Amino acid sequence: MELTSGIFKAAESIYKNNKGSILRTIIYTIGHFVIAISVLMLVADVSFAIALTDAIVEPIANSVWYFILDKWWASKSKN
Repeated sequence: MELTSGIFKAAESIYKNNKGSILRTIIYTIGHFVIAISVLMLVADVSFAIALTDAIVEPIANSVWYFILDKWWASKSKN
């Protein structure tokens, strides 16, 4: 019970301290899903299932990268 409570408090703290970056990351990720599916289906002529799989896996990796980049960028713009 204590561990679960600690995890939720840590998650809440992370959210409060990074609200803007997290929101931008989520919006970016959703847009990336739509763009990736569309491009793969139109350019590579793959099925929706394959495009969907790639569109989910690849943007998750990009989202992690974007979050790190955004945090770094924000830290540099404050100075």
